[in-house]
Amino acid sequence: MTATHVLLPSADRRTTVAGLRRRLRPLRALLLWAVGLFFGRSLAGLAGPAVLGHIVDLVVDGADPSAVTGPVLLLVAAALVEGLFAFAAPAVAAHGCEPALADLREDVVDRALRVPLGDIERAGTGDLVARVDGDVSKVSDAIKGAFPAVAESALTVGLTVIGLAFLDWRLALAGLCAVPIQWNTVRWYLPRSNPVYAAERAAAGERSGQLLETIAGADTVRAFDLADSHSAKVAGRSRTAVELMVSATRLRTRFFGRLNLAEFVGLGAILLTGFWLVRNGDASVGAVTAAALYFQRLFDPINGLLYLLDEAQAAIAALARLVGVADMPGEAPVAAVDIPAAAATVAFDGVDFAYQPDHLVLHGLGLRVEAGQRVAVVGASGAGKTTVAKLVAGVHDPVSGSVTIGGVAPGAVAVALVTQEVHVFAGTLADDLRLAAPTATDADLGQALTTVGALGWVRALPAGIETLVGDGGHPLTTTQAQHLALARLVLADPVVAVLDEATAEAGSAGARILEAAAAAAVAGRTSLVVAHRLTQAATADRIVVLDAGRLVEEGTHDELVAAGGRYAELWTAWSDRRPPS
Repeated sequence: MTATHVLLPSADRRTTVAGLRRRLRPLRALLLWAVGLFFGRSLAGLAGPAVLGHIVDLVVDGADPSAVTGPVLLLVAAALVEGLFAFAAPAVAAHGCEPALADLREDVVDRALRVPLGDIERAGTGDLVARVDGDVSKVSDAIKGAFPAVAESALTVGLTVIGLAFLDWRLALAGLCAVPIQWNTVRWYLPRSNPVYAAERAAAGERSGQLLETIAGADTVRAFDLADSHSAKVAGRSRTAVELMVSATRLRTRFFGRLNLAEFVGLGAILLTGFWLVRNGDASVGAVTAAALYFQRLFDPINGLLYLLDEAQAAIAALARLVGVADMPGEAPVAAVDIPAAAATVAFDGVDFAYQPDHLVLHGLGLRVEAGQRVAVVGASGAGKTTVAKLVAGVHDPVSGSVTIGGVAPGAVAVALVTQEVHVFAGTLADDLRLAAPTATDADLGQALTTVGALGWVRALPAGIETLVGDGGHPLTTTQAQHLALARLVLADPVVAVLDEATAEAGSAGARILEAAAAAAVAGRTSLVVAHRLTQAATADRIVVLDAGRLVEEGTHDELVAAGGRYAELWTAWSDRRPPS
């Protein structure tokens, strides 16, 4: 039984802004320097229309051609200065913002490693991956493109309006005819786009989660002929994401159509006003030309600012998802308790557990695993075996009742959980092993590998224990990766070990090797083994049988087979389909 996906939280607008401000605060000096550079670029850009208007007046007045030389040189100089600032300003801005984004990414990953594992599990790995990858990329693109454009556009608009008013206040007033259209466009767009972008980012997370789940379980999907149903799920998630993307595109198209109308109205008003002023002798042709060029110069920055509202909506939605994880409350620190192996008794006392409200997975479970005992948990799919394992490992807390190890909560005791999903980290095999015991010597690593029977194949690797493994390194088989996980368990030396179907993904020969390795790894320590293969259960000190979240049988292999109950049925079915040794 698994939990229904409940996505990780997203922050509200106020929390999102506060989180961004907090991370940008140490970079204020650099960001102010970037704003100064943008101001210089905008100021240099004001020279172009004014100089061109002056040149028009010189031509209209029939001035000597040499009189144009100075203004042209001034125009070239202004263009060069503007280009220099245009190169430097975005670079400084990105240099100021990227560290804040890096800090945010680190905060998200750090918090994800500290929040209760049950929260991450319920959300699914796809949601977290979508945030650390897709959402970070969305915010990064906005920082690299949006922040420089916002700063430049805002300054350009402000300074250009001042320049336009300086030419003639009536021309500036005519240009303002575009503002009501732009204002109403923004008021129409924002409340409609924000929910669409938030839903689009959430749908992307759900799609990633479904893809990862389907790809990771490809062998199981094929084995149980579930390809059609999983393909339908992937298609459904993708369809939802595409529909939301299309909705956002339609909104953008209507948004920009209205902005184009505002440009037409504003420029038309300036030209008509300029014609009237020139005819009455209140303005020169050059002044009206400069005014039209100033207004035309506003097209890009104003549209850029308003377009950035579109980019900002997507970026803010992504940022809210990142801040939502970064600000999640972590697990309350639990003081570690050093329990001797002889006292590490695992006890379930009337435990109820549910992934969903009003749908119990475990019902009043009472179970005791004596210190040093190896107990196998068996049962049909959905019986609650993995849930029991995760409760012992401290991944989940019971809804009611209690789970204790030596009389204390699992979170305060050294418990190692090894599942069928093993990750081989990039680096040398020795580094991978030392994740469980950073101070372990080479002799300690060799002893752990010997214990689980892995030393032979490790020595046969190209560089032995110093061979690079993981992403981009020497590939390990499923059996070798699980061997590595069991060796890490030995190095960690927990008082309690939990193996959740740790041999399930290996073939028959590999499973036999891993069963022996698992037995050696947990020897002498309290252990709970969720047994996918009943041969692993048969060698346990005791077997407990779960059915629909209830303990229905317990005893040794021989006792349960002789009893002819649920375990005997499972053993008979297993023996009939098991290939000969």
